[in-house]
Amino acid sequence: MSESAVSVYEAIRRRRDVRAEFSGEVIPDDVLMRILDAAHRAPSVGNTQPWDFVVVRKPETLGTFAAHVADARVNFAKSLPEDRRETFDPIKIEGITESGTGIVVTYDPSRGGPNILGRHTVDDTGLFSAVLAIQNLWLAAVAEDIGIGWVSFYDEAYLTELMNIPAPVRPIAWLCIGKVTEFQQVPDLERFGWKQRRPLADAVHFETY
Repeated sequence: MSESAVSVYEAIRRRRDVRAEFSGEVIPDDVLMRILDAAHRAPSVGNTQPWDFVVVRKPETLGTFAAHVADARVNFAKSLPEDRRETFDPIKIEGITESGTGIVVTYDPSRGGPNILGRHTVDDTGLFSAVLAIQNLWLAAVAEDIGIGWVSFYDEAYLTELMNIPAPVRPIAWLCIGKVTEFQQVPDLERFGWKQRRPLADAVHFETY
């Protein structure tokens, strides 16, 4: 892939949370490592680099986690009023087995020791740093024509145990990653009527909120 093939603006415009479009073809290791390298180059508070990436490809592990997520989906659906449940029903929330690869992104609040430059008054900057790594990963994947789906229907303690993650490290995302048949032009939650994007004018404020 040429580094100039996709501009950052084009990657942002094309970025989608992929669910139903995974082709089932597992991405090559060299492409995976390029994408992870982009994630690892993210900025971080105090240069702590508090992230780690657990690559999951064993079918039995993917299937086990997919079953857990399916149960969480059912519980969420039961919590919805009837009209919202009808809107939610056709929305696919994961592509865990279809993608063939999962990346569990973790956050280690202890990395860098007790005195972290830049985190003294705003502790969340550590977590924000790990999320920036996810954004880098996602945009790099788009530039490679690779899809990403962020799965958030899970119990954190369950995923921590499944991945054998030591305390105080915590999982902050399961990302499905794989080749896709297409990128949807309109995000799924807009297409299915769950939520529309706010106009930029509503989100921009000058001087005060």
